[in-house]
Amino acid sequence: MAEPKKLFIKTYGCQMNVYDSERMAEAMGGQGYVTTDTPDDADMILLNTCHIREKAAEKVYSELGRFKPLKKAKPDLKIGVAGCVAQAEGAEIMARQPLVDLVVGPQSYHRLPQLEAEARKGRKALDTDFPEELKFDHLAKRPKARRAPTAFLTVQEGCDKFCAFCVVPYTRGAEVSRPVARVLEEARDLVERGVREITLLGQNVNAYHGDAEGGAWGLARLIRNLAEIDGLDRIRFTTSHPNDMEDDLIAAHGDCAKLMPYLHLPVQSGSDRILKAMNRKHTAAAYAELIARIRSARPDLLLSGDFIVGFPGETEEDFQDTLRLVEQVRYGQAYSFKYSPRPGTPAAEREAKMVPADVASDRLARLQALLNRQQMDHQQAMVGRTASVLFEKAGRMEGQLVGKSEYLQAVHVDAPESLIGQIARVEITEAGPNSLGGRLL
Repeated sequence: MAEPKKLFIKTYGCQMNVYDSERMAEAMGGQGYVTTDTPDDADMILLNTCHIREKAAEKVYSELGRFKPLKKAKPDLKIGVAGCVAQAEGAEIMARQPLVDLVVGPQSYHRLPQLEAEARKGRKALDTDFPEELKFDHLAKRPKARRAPTAFLTVQEGCDKFCAFCVVPYTRGAEVSRPVARVLEEARDLVERGVREITLLGQNVNAYHGDAEGGAWGLARLIRNLAEIDGLDRIRFTTSHPNDMEDDLIAAHGDCAKLMPYLHLPVQSGSDRILKAMNRKHTAAAYAELIARIRSARPDLLLSGDFIVGFPGETEEDFQDTLRLVEQVRYGQAYSFKYSPRPGTPAAEREAKMVPADVASDRLARLQALLNRQQMDHQQAMVGRTASVLFEKAGRMEGQLVGKSEYLQAVHVDAPESLIGQIARVEITEAGPNSLGGRLL
């Protein structure tokens, strides 16, 4: 019997790319591939790329350059680029880096087996279309092997918001929601394989409106029905837009016990002037009022957010507005970045209004200092409290396990490996910036 071919996938960026990489591996599993943790012994290498961060494309080209010796030593090695950089750069990737055999966009990776077959015939394979058929309808069902107790499940893709700084509408396309029956079927399958916690994914996940008998369901109704699945103990969702946080979803945070008290809700800026320039279509006051409503439904909610500093035209006064909003809202976790232009987006055309790099760096340092203090305050407030921890894996120290609290905080506990995949009560005894320590109760 022939040995299986080996597939190495390197994943960049968001949780949706993690989900996509899993599905690509499953698609290629049907072609006789098994995954490997190193490119050195791979028969096929895939880079699943992200276009959000600064100089994303250049980082991909740099990574591809490192594979030249592998390709030279193993001419039959096939190298592919997938994801959002593939969608944005298309044929240019193959022109700039001839060792690339195939390029596939994030909406076309269900066609990966056909593209690989083309590459095996010595032909370059490129597919960055936005196909009329949903890729999810053509992917093979997940294999029944046991898996980790947490899983991502994509329910929505694309975005219609067209924020001035964002490439997602151009690389992922318009908003599309998966049918309710397909989502519930995949969720049940994951639970049968040992999953206890599912995170629902979407570029704008709370815009979910999936087809179902009797009419489309919103995200709240989907969550309530997922909560009825025996064995599924925790539900999360990310990433959301403030303008799509509807009343029933707010209510679900208060009355759906399986929906965890953690919410990632990006605002990007606290300045109304900058929010308008970003095309966010909400004000800082509206965002703060929304947070107050959600916390009224779930008082112990831990809030996470995204911030961009140095957006074209941002003044020190605008930045101070951001600091004031952060002080008002108080985040348990946040992600903050300096603005960097993305080709093809409206903001990239505002070169004359670019904030000097040293000014943007100073603002980022001040914002991160404030956000870090707030995160540490939330961490320290957990000491002496009891947390519900889902244990996911062994820790670095012998006899230690690592899991996540209901607030998505990493928790380290001395516990037997038999508890992996189980939820246990833990008294929190110590707090660090990024993790907690505790003891089993």
